[in-house]
Amino acid sequence: MLETPYLFQLAERLRLGLEELPENRRDHHRDFVLAQQQPDGGFMGREGESDLYYTSFAVRCLAMLDGLESENCESIANYLKQQTIEKLHVVDLISFLYSALAVQAAGAEDLFADANPDWSTRILETLESVRTNDGGYAKSSEGAAGSTYQSFLITLTYQLLGQVVPRSNSLIQFVYDRQRDDGGFVEIAPMKRSGTNPTAAAVAILKIFNAVDAELKQDIRDFLNDVWSGEGGFQANTRIPFADGLSTFTGLLTAQDLGIADTFDPLKIDRFIREWLEFPTGGFRGASWDEQADVEYTFYGLGVYGLLWSAMDA
Repeated sequence: MLETPYLFQLAERLRLGLEELPENRRDHHRDFVLAQQQPDGGFMGREGESDLYYTSFAVRCLAMLDGLESENCESIANYLKQQTIEKLHVVDLISFLYSALAVQAAGAEDLFADANPDWSTRILETLESVRTNDGGYAKSSEGAAGSTYQSFLITLTYQLLGQVVPRSNSLIQFVYDRQRDDGGFVEIAPMKRSGTNPTAAAVAILKIFNAVDAELKQDIRDFLNDVWSGEGGFQANTRIPFADGLSTFTGLLTAQDLGIADTFDPLKIDRFIREWLEFPTGGFRGASWDEQADVEYTFYGLGVYGLLWSAMDA
């Protein structure tokens, strides 16, 4: 039997952690997210029209805050029904699948009921069309080399479709080939300097396939120590002199998943998010220099709180 998909396991973990967030702060962040919803039912980023990518982050925020109610689920479902599943690229596809399943679980209609009977088969064929000779997945069929992040997204997509990535040993080897001497992982083969986010993607893939060992844990501990910032968060890599919300979320998630989070002071992380990224009126920005909140960085900010408090309750 297949396990609950990674994204839904994470969502429940964050939701339980965020039960500790004071009610007035929960309300401010929920109101901020809902304010980004457009008349067509989708959600926007910092400007422009509804977008599947931002809609997915909005849905994830609302799910964490117990804010997926019947009215907004129905309007989100109406937006999702305007999409043609088979024509979506991987980022939009996983955004669609997650959002559709989440709002359906919250009481909306089954958005797959009227889909073409072979829609999932056609999607799987599309996913395999970007498989590369190195065992990973590229961003398009023209790509000659695999991408760590794209391979992570496709692994998640297979899970959401109730399937397992074919030739998983080849994918595991691809991921290990992206590891560098600093202990972390890179996005593409030519890169020499590891990044926090590709490292998180690599670790998530390896955990899904039970391919993590003690040596890897120590390597990742060493790398995360290198990108740990005096601000209390994580940097994207060692050359970037400031912490940001995305890297702090993925760095903390990786540390917790590997059982090495004791290296990093949770009070400093909490203070970094609260003092530098959280807007008291609702929403989170990406970094201390950023001037505007959006639903994606609001997910990362709330996600950090959820991780911290879920760990305290464990």
